[in-house]
Amino acid sequence: MDRTPRAATAPGEGASGVARHNIGQVLDLLRPDYPSVTIPKIRFLEDKGLIKPERTPAGYRKFSDADVERLRYVLRMQRDHYLPLKVIGEHLDALDRGLAPPPIDSVVPTVPVVALAADGLPSAASFNRRDDLRLSRRELVKIAEIDEDLLDQLEQFGLLAVRPGTRHYDADALVVARTARDLSDFGIEPRHLRAFRTAADREVGLVEQVTATARGSRDPAASARAHETASEVAALTVRLHATLVKAGLRRR
Repeated sequence: MDRTPRAATAPGEGASGVARHNIGQVLDLLRPDYPSVTIPKIRFLEDKGLIKPERTPAGYRKFSDADVERLRYVLRMQRDHYLPLKVIGEHLDALDRGLAPPPIDSVVPTVPVVALAADGLPSAASFNRRDDLRLSRRELVKIAEIDEDLLDQLEQFGLLAVRPGTRHYDADALVVARTARDLSDFGIEPRHLRAFRTAADREVGLVEQVTATARGSRDPAASARAHETASEVAALTVRLHATLVKAGLRRR
């Protein structure tokens, strides 16, 4: 549920006496409900014309409470309904003109939420999760808000593919596509991501080494233990990788 702005942000006031927030304060207001939102994301939405904060003479952004609620609407429509920014912009235009936005039809499957650890990193449960989500190419492009060219590049560099023996994509392909889309906002292209594919393959190889003996057993209990072990080790390797990257950035 969306929360009301907190007084703890101690916003300033504009000439009209209306509360104004800087971009960092806006981030603090949004993150309890939208943990993945970032300052570059807010700037990107501004570049797309979805919000129009005031600017000080020095060029600093100042957001009103209405701007913050507008951001909440955009983020909610993206997260809960997978609406493309163009459609969200049409909704906002309708609201600006005193109209009710069009009803939101459920035209795509609802994607399961991946289980995460308390610190935001994947948990063993997220590796255990199995779902029956199947997306056509057209549905993947629509939900991930990417174009056909980006999808072609992701497949070319081995970053995603249809499920073996089918013509459909799964939830993991959707996560990869949406992540690649977000990275593209920073000029990072699929060809730059090949190292991640290589690193992932090496981690898979390590997990398979750890569970090789148990996986070869005919004992159902041993097989189940191997599956649980693989999930635990996989979660730990991802946690280690993410923490090493975070620590490396802090040292620079």
